[in-house]
Amino acid sequence: MKKFQKTKENFLCGNCDREVIGNGYTNHCPDCLWSKHVDINPGDRSHDCHGLMKPISYEKKGEKILITHRCQKCHIDKKNKILKEDNFDELLSG
Repeated sequence: MKKFQKTKENFLCGNCDREVIGNGYTNHCPDCLWSKHVDINPGDRSHDCHGLMKPISYEKKGEKILITHRCQKCHIDKKNKILKEDNFDELLSG
């Protein structure tokens, strides 16, 4: 099984209701940074939890910045790369 599957799809943010245009790597809202727990491996859309994932922290690893999201339903933590279009001010305020 592949560890990453590129899945290009648009979605409505479950937290702020923004319509997000996906690029195949998009997994969170660029405005509020919330996500949805839909993957076991990135892009597979095979998890049945579907809980909202709150951005709880961030860390810098070399040139990359990673956001940690915590599922509000099952409490799992997952890390994701921040994208250039993300609201970095929102990340810093959290």
